[in-house]
Parts: sequence; C-alpha cells; structure tokens
Amino acid sequence: MINQVITETLKNGFSFEMIYVEGFSFKMGSRDEEALDREKPIHFVSLDSFYIGKYLVTQELWKAIMGSDNNPAHFEGNNRPVEMVSWGDTQKFIRKLNKNCRLNYRLLTEAEWEFAARGGKKSRGYKYGGSNNPNDVGWYGKYCPDETKPAGLKYPNELGLYDMSGNVREWCQDWYVKNYYEKCNDKGLVNNPTGPEKGATRVVRGGSWGNAAQFCRVAHRGFNAPSDSVSDLGFRLGLSI
Repeated sequence: MINQVITETLKNGFSFEMIYVEGFSFKMGSRDEEALDREKPIHFVSLDSFYIGKYLVTQELWKAIMGSDNNPAHFEGNNRPVEMVSWGDTQKFIRKLNKNCRLNYRLLTEAEWEFAARGGKKSRGYKYGGSNNPNDVGWYGKYCPDETKPAGLKYPNELGLYDMSGNVREWCQDWYVKNYYEKCNDKGLVNNPTGPEKGATRVVRGGSWGNAAQFCRVAHRGFNAPSDSVSDLGFRLGLSI
C-alpha cells in the first residue's frame, strides 16, 4: 500500500514531508480570459504517480543541508521559503540532500507541478491552488506587503499542499519554450512530459508576493534564466516512485 505521506528525517534530526500524488490524465493549460498565449492550447497529459513537497523548501531546510551559515534569502526567517537561489543552486542543494537521505529527490516537472497545484485526482477545478479566491490560499501582491511569509499559513489545496498560488514562484526542471504546448497538442495524449531538450530559460510556476492574482493561477507559466536569483523565486521538492 502506498504511503500518502512520507516523512524524511535527516541525520541532524530535521524532517520534512512529501505528499503522494496519484498518477492520472488531465487537461493542462487554460482558456481563461486572463490566460496568456504561452498557456495555450489546452492539451492532454498523462502522469505516473509521484510525491511532492507539502511545503516550499524553507530556509531551515536549506540550512540543514547547506550549513547553518549558508542562507541566501533576502527575507530571513527559518520558516519562510528560501529565495535568492538560482536554478543551479537548487541542483547543488538537491545533490547534497540526496547524499544525506535514503531517497532521490529532484525538482518537479512543469506538468507534475500543474497537476498537483490543481489538486490531482481530487481536483475541484479551482482557478488557484485550492480556491477560486487567491487570498484564501496564497500571499500575493494585493494582500502581501512586499515580503515572503512563513510557509503554510494559508489554506492548502485538495492534496494538502501549501502556497501553490503565492509566496514565492517555484523553479521547475523543464526548459521553457513559449510554444511548447502547441507541439504537445499535435501529439495527442502526452505521457510524462519533461519539456524541450534545450532552451535559454527554465520554467517557473506559481505566484509570488510581488505578483498580481492573474499570475498566481495554477495554469500560469513563467520563466527565468537559470542563473537568476531573485527574492520572489524558490522551489519545492519532487520525488519519483
């Protein structure tokens, strides 16, 4: 029987939780009036089961792996998400994490991120990660005074995931290409997509304290150069089964 929650305890005693997401097929993308061209067209994606971090990677977890004196975050606080980390920084963290635990963690693919943000098989079709009201589930521009907040203070989505529509944006594994969805749509049902083979920027998902609600929708897709490190961009862990 599959564990719905995995608790990983590190050698130093620090622990974090991963939530099970049962694989399924779903419609990825959006036709909302707010949707940008890069969110279209809607296409069908099938995913295997996986695990996702219940919370964003916090500064406490970052320091537990990278060292107590290593905290790149602009907005300091153990329970706040780590930010000011480049895509390369996330890879360094994950490599070191995997040497200190029993499992093999990674970043989420873009498709996994959207499916989980939508609530997986438990989805109720919300516009944001757990509600049609972004203020219920995320910290974003209108209701957040230009800073991050501790992880997990808002309501979770249907899977029990926090901050999927605000606080900080999240690095994904995939390279970004604007018309990638169009190419997916030509193939019919796409199994476990991992993005294009190369690119200049990486996919970024979720909204942040500095975004308007439009950019906190579960279908919104953004991008940053892999070398970018900014105060509204962090990450969340994924895990294959």
